[in-house]
Amino acid sequence: MAGGIKLLTVPTPDGKLTPELIDRQAWGFGDVHRAQPKVVSVSNVTELGTVYTPDELAEVCAHAHGLGLTVHLDGSRLTNAAAALDVPLRALSTDAGVDVLSFGGTKIGLLYGEAVVVLDPDAATGVDYLRKTYMQLSSKMRFVSVQFEALLSGDLWLRNARHANAMARRLAAAVEGVPGVRLSRAVEANAVFAVLPADVADRLRKRFRFYTWDESTGEVRWMCAFDTTEEDVDAFAAALAEEAAASPS
Repeated sequence: MAGGIKLLTVPTPDGKLTPELIDRQAWGFGDVHRAQPKVVSVSNVTELGTVYTPDELAEVCAHAHGLGLTVHLDGSRLTNAAAALDVPLRALSTDAGVDVLSFGGTKIGLLYGEAVVVLDPDAATGVDYLRKTYMQLSSKMRFVSVQFEALLSGDLWLRNARHANAMARRLAAAVEGVPGVRLSRAVEANAVFAVLPADVADRLRKRFRFYTWDESTGEVRWMCAFDTTEEDVDAFAAALAEEAAASPS
């Protein structure tokens, strides 16, 4: 990985870190034979569709800071998390103690662009130079940045996020009763996880693009976005029901 960084993962059933899970990798300080812990990175919404509450994030941040670690928040879907919890964005970032936030734009309606928000300048010394070194300083950056003004100056981000979350709930309700299909995780934001027969998934993939999340169980992940329509959801659910009905019993 660029920068000489080693990524140390921790198994977690719901995609969320806790102080106890952080301690599984936050050790060996000063040991030249081990990668030195420096940053705790979490995602909200997580890759498993779960949502950290402000208290959960604050607990992670406090524990990490107590160990001398910096906290990075992957906020590709932070707007969906805030909408799901009905809290302001700062409750899941600044107020929780996050040091650096990568705020997602493309998943919530921007043509393209992500923002790195440095909440603690001491935690990101030299970031201005790294931005250009790693070729993330776009020509005419103002044309990228102005999209965030449109997104955040009003409630566009919130309306888009609420819509995506609502479409996920609609999808979950539509497929829940389809024979052979089982919702495998609670819908907390804009992700729907389900287990379905492999042959059904393969045929459905010829009509709609998605991939299998866990090959061993047949679990799939369906994401709803700011531009997912009710018609999209209903058409997908109807196609799933058709393919399930055509599957050998």
